[in-house]
Amino acid sequence: MATPTYRRGQKIGPTGRPEREFPVPARLKQHGPARIIAMSNQKGGVGKTTTTINLAASLAEYGRKVLAVDFDPQGALSTGLGVHSHEGPTIYTLLMGKEKDPYAAIKHTSVDGLDVIPANLDLSAAEMNLVNEVGREHILAGILKKVKDDYDVIIIDCQPSLGLLTVNALTAAHGVLIPLECEYFAMRGVALLFDIMDRVRDRGLNPALKLDGILATMFDSRLLHSREVVDELVANLGDDVLETVIPRTVKFPDASKEGLPLIQYAPSHAAAEAYRTVARELIARGAVA
Repeated sequence: MATPTYRRGQKIGPTGRPEREFPVPARLKQHGPARIIAMSNQKGGVGKTTTTINLAASLAEYGRKVLAVDFDPQGALSTGLGVHSHEGPTIYTLLMGKEKDPYAAIKHTSVDGLDVIPANLDLSAAEMNLVNEVGREHILAGILKKVKDDYDVIIIDCQPSLGLLTVNALTAAHGVLIPLECEYFAMRGVALLFDIMDRVRDRGLNPALKLDGILATMFDSRLLHSREVVDELVANLGDDVLETVIPRTVKFPDASKEGLPLIQYAPSHAAAEAYRTVARELIARGAVA
């Protein structure tokens, strides 16, 4: 695992800790099996999909083979990566067993090394249709098991709820990354997600499930409120809070409208660089190979 380096006289970062440099990782000589990360927060509008898109693209830029799984009926991940989710199999057809081969649902994106399994509104019926299925919490894990050897990381973009689909994602995942908007109301829901994670562990669905980190999003250094939220996060959760924060910017919706990650749409933008830093930080932490 690469070790971040400290600089003499370095400044304090936005999380109140010394700002560190995370080294550019070496490209992998071989790929797989994937580590699976669930991108989850039951509150909407906190940057889950934006983070999935741009973290996945950043990891691919660093030579990782990445599969993004759209697990939200809104299909924003698919749209944000320029993938048409109404053509061919989706994650819903895989969950329902209408398509047995997950490779049939995988679509390539404009980012070299980044693939996606799309979703659309059909997925909204999945929880009702799966409720009586035996082993219903393990269905996604079974699907991803068939493709994980071909990827270095699989990121599941969860819907903003704590229902059966999210439990499937937590059961399939090795770790959970929680994007958190720098607002006090956004902080309230983290305890609920922690409770669901505990239940998934305690009930034997996934005893080894880890918290990979909490990522502060929509951070505005000019606002005292943003700074106070980050300070409180670090005070309560310590090193579980990533050192990198994602700044608020109007560029994200502009990039999504074009079906591109921000690191392609505006590669030198500060927010694009922030997501590259998140990718390097997660690699340095061992959350990604």
